[in-house]
Amino acid sequence: MAIEFGQQMEEERIVSSVLNREDDQEGGLRPRLLNDYTGQEKAKENLQVYISAARLRAEPLDHVLLYGPPGLGKTTLAGIISNEMGVNIRITSGPAIEKAGDLAALLTNLNENDVLFIDEIHRLNRSVEEVLYPAMEDYALDIIIGKGPAARSIRLDLPRFTLIGATTRAGQLSSPLRDRFGVQLRLELYTPEELQRIVTRTAGILGVEIDDSGSMEIARRSRGTPRIANRILKRVRDFAQVKGNGQVDRAMADLALSALEIDRLGLDRTDRRMLESIIVNFRGGPVGLETLAATIGEESVTLEDVYEPYLMQIGFLNRTPRGRCVTPRAYDHLGIPFQGQLEL
Repeated sequence: MAIEFGQQMEEERIVSSVLNREDDQEGGLRPRLLNDYTGQEKAKENLQVYISAARLRAEPLDHVLLYGPPGLGKTTLAGIISNEMGVNIRITSGPAIEKAGDLAALLTNLNENDVLFIDEIHRLNRSVEEVLYPAMEDYALDIIIGKGPAARSIRLDLPRFTLIGATTRAGQLSSPLRDRFGVQLRLELYTPEELQRIVTRTAGILGVEIDDSGSMEIARRSRGTPRIANRILKRVRDFAQVKGNGQVDRAMADLALSALEIDRLGLDRTDRRMLESIIVNFRGGPVGLETLAATIGEESVTLEDVYEPYLMQIGFLNRTPRGRCVTPRAYDHLGIPFQGQLEL
């Protein structure tokens, strides 16, 4: 129950990288070819080589594992791979494949060289995962017919296909599954310059007038994540149409983001409240997770899974054996003089 509540809290935040109802138009914003894809240059270069080689050999691309924080373009890259290979793509997710029969139905309906994309592949049921092993290695499906002494196993041949798995938690993948992916690519957070190009492209698709200063202001506050940048652009567009002349410049972007309580590093009100609580009530820490959760009135799982990751990425929060500690960088950002911390 707490996990579900934490997920709901994450989906409701504007600066959340989790897909939510605000992203209904996201499919229309996604590039379709590698040349149109911004960022992830190393992954793009390697993918271009693998795809070109597979097409020259008239073979399916080797199985691909895409991992990294949410909102960085894993689903987009899967679609690009299928487009570059000139094949169809079937999209599903780990939690949606409840039993081996569901996976068998997906695999037997694929055509030669098709792509099967499984999002959140780390959440696959173990029994389903074991059926996937021979499918990935031998393009075959082992099925048990009958029960008890009369049970027998038959092997069905499958068309050669490419499995693309996406996960935000590569460490939760079992070793046998992870080792069967010939191509493993980690997606990194985007630079402000890369996000600026994405914001400009999205503005063109949505018909939003925006200048370089406006797109950069949005990019700087988007936590290095294209999904957040696109979501913020839509909200800034609303302010520009109601409180301006419809054009987005730096002043309008700052006005909108200030109203949304998103600061220059992309922190929202809850992020700041969490940091300020540790500083004011516990002299910067260390403080235990449960104690901190009770202090600010949030579930501990919500703090750990929703708020802490980005604060740790930008160096504002540390986890120690005795609890959470706020760093001097966070003091500077919040404008609070650093007066030392409790003894560790």
